[in-house]
Amino acid sequence: MLSNAFDYLDTVTGQVRRGQVSPADRVQLRAWLARFAGRGDVAFAVEGCAGWRYVAEELAAAGVAAHLAEPADTAFARGRKRHAKTDKTDSRHLRQLLAEGRLPECWIPPGHILEARALLELYHDLRAEHTAWVQRIHAVLFHHGAPALGEGTLRTGQGVAALRAAAADHLSPAGQLQVATALEVIEALEARMHMVRHQLLAAARHLTGAKVLAARLYGVGPVTGLAMTCWLAGEGRFSSSRQAVRFAGLDITVHSSDRKGPPGRLSRQGPPVLRWAVYEAGKTHARSSAPDHRYYATVKDREGGKRAALSEARKILRQAHHILAELGDDALSAA
Repeated sequence: MLSNAFDYLDTVTGQVRRGQVSPADRVQLRAWLARFAGRGDVAFAVEGCAGWRYVAEELAAAGVAAHLAEPADTAFARGRKRHAKTDKTDSRHLRQLLAEGRLPECWIPPGHILEARALLELYHDLRAEHTAWVQRIHAVLFHHGAPALGEGTLRTGQGVAALRAAAADHLSPAGQLQVATALEVIEALEARMHMVRHQLLAAARHLTGAKVLAARLYGVGPVTGLAMTCWLAGEGRFSSSRQAVRFAGLDITVHSSDRKGPPGRLSRQGPPVLRWAVYEAGKTHARSSAPDHRYYATVKDREGGKRAALSEARKILRQAHHILAELGDDALSAA
């Protein structure tokens, strides 16, 4: 089994071999895997945490079967901890699960899907950073008692000029430097976001699943369609739409016997990018022209706009699951 640590059973000699691949990088792993050249009976399990991608790629290149272990289910299969968790014990546990046929496996996406996922995660991170810097500006103005910014002020050149004037009139020299720095960072972030979004749109245009979802689902644009295809598509990924909702972390938690988690909250497990993209699509049903606006408005009146958008997001996920299930692996093909 591989992380930087390995633990495997040599079926020829019957010996269990343990050790580490150090340093843990692609070059060293490739050299280590050379010992298995020409053998067709080699399989390794890799835990689906940081670094699994290059390990899985090198295993495939060496002709070794790669099995990606789902971290949470793998930990559950271990049971109650009796000893400290180490790479050595993790490797042994993965080997035993794989040998017994009990390894909870994850899907290993093709390379172009992994690249699209990375772009989506980058875009999501840039948006989060952009929001954080805008909030810093609001905080500095409030701290100095300056007039509050109007909504959308930073989206126009005129608004930015007004902000600079307000900073000069109301802020201390340090406060002015804070605002000037924030504006420079925001400008750089927006330039990078524009470039990444352009790449995402190009990827969505060339992916069958993303094009079909954007064409058939209201509120789903190219980026959202790309996100749902990258994380939900693939033959037999989910047995039901409920599993897809749970995977995205949009299911509601229930009371559990350990009493560690409050019931009635979002689980927030799964890919944050997928959850964000579908939630943004759900918010589009606030428009009076949306096909499901009546339901959205009913839930909003009773529970609030956030709950209404979440309800729509779950509907969109379920519909997307059925569409992608119909497409099968064709959803991942070039359009």
